Amino acid sequence: MGLFTKDIKTLNDLFLHQLQDIYYAEEQLVKALPKMAEKATDKLLKQGFLTHLDETKTHVQRLEQVFQMHDADVKAVDCPAIDGIIEEADEVAGEIADKAVLDAALINAAQAAEHYEITRYGSLIAWAKRLGGNDCAGVLQKTLDEEKATDKKLTALADSKVNLRAAS
Repeated sequence: MGLFTKDIKTLNDLFLHQLQDIYYAEEQLVKALPKMAEKATDKLLKQGFLTHLDETKTHVQRLEQVFQMHDADVKAVDCPAIDGIIEEADEVAGEIADKAVLDAALINAAQAAEHYEITRYGSLIAWAKRLGGNDCAGVLQKTLDEEKATDKKLTALADSKVNLRAAS
C-alpha cells in the first residue's frame, strides 16, 4: 500500500499507513545510528548518536504500543524517504576524507532524519487526536519531543564547534 494508492480511503487508513512508515524508519535508524557513531570523530557527536540510539529503540517500543492501542497489527512498510536519507548519508560519509568535515556531514544527515521524523510524528499526533485517540497522541508526543530535542542538540553541537572545525 503506497501513500497515493486507492488502499488509503479514510483518515484511519492514512494514520495506519504512516504509523507503519515511521515504524520502518525507526527500525532502519536503529541499524544506522551505530554506524554513524562509529564514523564520528567528535566525542560529543559519537556519544550523541549512541544516546539517540537508545532513545530510538524506545521509539520503536512506543510505536508498537500505539499499534496495540489502535487495535492494529505491528507492521512496517518500506519508507523510501528514510532509505534515501540513510543511503545519501552513507555515500557522503564515504567520500569525505577530512574528519572535521565528515562530522559536519554526519550532523547534516542526522538532522535530515530528525526532520523527517518530526514531520511524521506531528501529523500522526494530529490525526490520532482527530480519530479520538488522545491516548495514542500522548505516546507519540513523547517521541516527538525527544526528536525535537535531538535536533536542537545537533544544531548546538554544529554551531558551537563542529562547523567551526570543518571550516578551518
